[in-house]
Amino acid sequence: MTDSPNLQNASVVVALDEGGRVAVLSSRDARHGEVFLPGGRQDPGEDAEQCARRELREEAGVTATKWRHLGAYAITLGSEARICLYLAEGLTLGPQELNDTEKDFKLTWWPLADAVTAAAEGRFLLPAGPLALLLADRLLRTGG
Repeated sequence: MTDSPNLQNASVVVALDEGGRVAVLSSRDARHGEVFLPGGRQDPGEDAEQCARRELREEAGVTATKWRHLGAYAITLGSEARICLYLAEGLTLGPQELNDTEKDFKLTWWPLADAVTAAAEGRFLLPAGPLALLLADRLLRTGG
C-alpha cells in the first residue's frame, strides 16, 4: 500500500480551557451530526505545531500559551503522512477565521469527560479527535 497523492501531514488539537472544557466543532456537512476537534493539513513550509496553532486560531478563534505534543501517527497503513496530536492550554478567545469550506463550523465548549464519552460512543467524525481526547485525558489524569 502506498500513499495517496492527497495525503499530507496534519495536526489536531485538544484545546482545554481553565474550566476543563474542550473546543468542539460541528458542521451541517456532517451527515450524522458528528463533531470534530480543530485541526487540518499542514501548509507548505509549516511544521506540525505551526499547523496546530494556525488551525486552532482559524477554526476556533483560539490562541494558546501552553502546548503539549500527544503523539504522531500514520494516517493510513504504509503511509508516510503523519497526524500530530496536541493539547493546548492557556487559551485566549478571539473570532473564528473561517474560509469558504468552513463557514458553517460552529464552536461549542464541552466538559472533557463529555467529549471523551462522545468519542467512546463514536460521535466524532474523524479518528484523530477521539485519539487526541483519550491521550489528553490520560496525560491530565496522571499529572503530566
